[in-house]
Amino acid sequence: MKTMNLSWLEDFLALAASGNFSRAADERNMTQPAFSRRIRALELWLGADVFDRTRQPATLTDTGKWFERIARDMLAQAAKLPSEAKAFNDANSKTLRIASTHALSFTFMPAWLRGLESHIAVGPVQLISDVMQRCEALLLESQVQFLLTHTHAKAAGTLDEKGYPSIEVGHDLLIPVSAPNKDGTPQHLLDKGTVKSPAKLLSYSPESGIGRIVAETQASVAQTLPTETIFTAHLASVLRTMALDGRGIAWLPETLIAEDLKRGGLVEAAPHHWCINMQIRLYRDKAAMSPAGEDFWAANVLSSSSSSGLLT
Repeated sequence: MKTMNLSWLEDFLALAASGNFSRAADERNMTQPAFSRRIRALELWLGADVFDRTRQPATLTDTGKWFERIARDMLAQAAKLPSEAKAFNDANSKTLRIASTHALSFTFMPAWLRGLESHIAVGPVQLISDVMQRCEALLLESQVQFLLTHTHAKAAGTLDEKGYPSIEVGHDLLIPVSAPNKDGTPQHLLDKGTVKSPAKLLSYSPESGIGRIVAETQASVAQTLPTETIFTAHLASVLRTMALDGRGIAWLPETLIAEDLKRGGLVEAAPHHWCINMQIRLYRDKAAMSPAGEDFWAANVLSSSSSSGLLT
């Protein structure tokens, strides 16, 4: 079955108004045979006759009378589409679509956006907070313009391999932590496990960007020690809760646990050189973006390169 052509609706309404094929064909700037074929194509698409050709002038059938209102509504809706599309595009072009890993969404992002406001008026922001794998997919599919995430040189991801532009907008520290004993010493120590009593690890699932970094930077070291993974999750916030509950050791970002460390709810559970320095990077779509998106990127480049930038 052929797809309906919107111009058939205009042909139909022209003939409905006059009932004369020749006059309607002239009005539509085509020959009468060509016009008649288009009317017939519409009827075949509908599966019903819309004109009674046994009368002169041609009159609408009952189906034709029903379809006349629908045809007018369809053309009216189509006529409004350009202005509605422009309005949608204008609104959408001012909205920044940012994907961010969960931990950075509620730790780093608010202060980062505040800092940018000294360089640019940050408009509406649509945030998608998810695990790293999903965030990467959103940028690869151009469903978002930007991705904010932790990175490490030893744990390059898909975006790096595909050459997506990125800049450093901050830094963070992954710290192996445990709940403390009453005397302030860690309940679980990473370098004190034994074969009979291995150190208990709270680990990240493969979907986690932080988990990817831990695996690439500390896996070889951890393998030399007696350890046991007792809990796995893809959210740092979940592992933080488990660590606070004394369940084991977790590598957690300092931006997430700064207050816990300050009040003593968590303490370092390994020598300090086991901490992992991370960058916080902003990736952008390879394609040209809306003016708002390009201005946002330029403001980040400016802040990142200035001595008083956003690195915290």
